[in-house]
Amino acid sequence: MADLHPAPPAFRRSADTAGTPEPAELPGVDTGQAVEIRVPATSANLGPGFDTLGLALALHDTVRVRTTTAGTTTVRASGEGAADLPNDATHLVARSLLGTLDRVGFRSPGLELDTTNVIPHGRGLGSSAAAIVAGVLAANALLPAGHRLDEAQVLQWAASLEGHPDNVAPALMGSLAISWESGHAYHSSRVEVHPDVVPVLAVPDAALSTESARALLPPSVSHHSAAANAGRAALLVHALSADPSLLFPATQDSLHQDYRAQAMLPSATLMRGLRSAGFASTISGAGPSIMTLAVGQEQADAAESAIARLLDQGDTPRAWRVLRLAVERVGAKVEVHQG
Repeated sequence: MADLHPAPPAFRRSADTAGTPEPAELPGVDTGQAVEIRVPATSANLGPGFDTLGLALALHDTVRVRTTTAGTTTVRASGEGAADLPNDATHLVARSLLGTLDRVGFRSPGLELDTTNVIPHGRGLGSSAAAIVAGVLAANALLPAGHRLDEAQVLQWAASLEGHPDNVAPALMGSLAISWESGHAYHSSRVEVHPDVVPVLAVPDAALSTESARALLPPSVSHHSAAANAGRAALLVHALSADPSLLFPATQDSLHQDYRAQAMLPSATLMRGLRSAGFASTISGAGPSIMTLAVGQEQADAAESAIARLLDQGDTPRAWRVLRLAVERVGAKVEVHQG
């Protein structure tokens, strides 16, 4: 039996920070700094690539950070989910930022954060990964030269905060990311996506927590299912990068989507309807959004029409948004302003 729930590796604080003083004694980053981070949404799994594949999407959250002498952290949020988010150091962006500074041996004398949320929360589009990546990159930009994390360390730290790399890797690098674990380390490799691939998203108005969806997975699956998914995941990388005509068979999943269906029946019904019509549709991440990987704009038109038709046929009053996006080729962007 193949284990579907391997324990995530513990993140080991580096030896050179093990003896650092308590936060009150840490040196502070310079005040008067301002940074802006723009982070894309992501869709993980893409069908068979469970916990290993992630695609960056051209839908972005923006975080602006300014260091002050106030000694406190304040957050002003707008956009998706803003009314439900904390406005202090418990905000996920702020926690990730402050945690990164502490890990490297610094503190902040004060922070003002402005977040503009465009990525829907709890819809399987990497909103938590985007927040973590924004916080880690903001902290890294605020650190003095010579103390900053390199790209590999940023990936390792952000993935450890998230618990897995499948969303943070494409958020950082853009395009398609293949991620894996080795010992206590996370790794990822970027693959360029074929220009004909057009992501079409169907996003319901109801959220679903990743923890709830993951709790429905069995502790193990058969070798037959594992082998089937290994073949489809390998085919999916080829289809996304070189031959999009193979996207439909490449997105067939045997590991997780059927088990999670009971937690998102309208989404599962929509996905099955789209696949029955020949579209390469999958649950986006842990759901409940549906990702259709269309080949060209004409098929994207057809996918949007099929989504509308299938939703009209359903018996659920739930509202859906349909978003035609591009693949984000670059990943998160950082702008630094001094003074």
